[in-house]
Amino acid sequence: MFILKRQDVDIKNIKHPQKDQQIPILSYQGQTFRLLSVFNASQEEEARALWRDLTDNRGKACVLLEEPERFSVWGKVRLEALDEGDDGGGGNTPAGQGLIQGCLLLLQSLFFDVEDLLGDKQAGLFEKDIASFLTQWHFPQATSDKAVKSLLTVDPLATQVPPWEELHLQRLLEEMHRLGKNYFGNANFAERVLEALEDLSPADRSGFMAWLNQSPPGKLWK
Repeated sequence: MFILKRQDVDIKNIKHPQKDQQIPILSYQGQTFRLLSVFNASQEEEARALWRDLTDNRGKACVLLEEPERFSVWGKVRLEALDEGDDGGGGNTPAGQGLIQGCLLLLQSLFFDVEDLLGDKQAGLFEKDIASFLTQWHFPQATSDKAVKSLLTVDPLATQVPPWEELHLQRLLEEMHRLGKNYFGNANFAERVLEALEDLSPADRSGFMAWLNQSPPGKLWK
């Protein structure tokens, strides 16, 4: 919809009427947008891919904000709709259980690889990195140390998964790949981590791979 610079817009935080959190809201020409995802300066291609996917393929009204040190994607929202429990853009709908389970399996596999290959100290740092990321992006049911520990260790196929949306999952895939490269020094870990999807049922595994291949972060994992 729009590609804008920081000087073009006004950004402020408002309190979510139903949740104990602040929500960044971007205003432009009388329209309001809610923050969906942030990318660092080296991820311009990924940011544009997400923005195009949302606008061209999903019909969302979105803004791509270009700043010197980052890019961010914002989805149109009616502020009064927040009071009604809706983000105004068709969000707040959890992704399919198989997609959430698949992402949790990948997260756990990456964590266990760090622990097995790099040691307990690095595993502890990885856990802190993931906890910081989940808190920063307000992932539901992932804002405490206990909750993060559970996500990293409890079988996602045997417990109720958190109600994460597809944009949560896409951002998680990007962050996992970034952390994996930081910890292992290259992207060779990806193929090994993807083997964790064998724990899914054949139908869920096929559905997850089809979704991954169509998602903007999917090319990172190929």
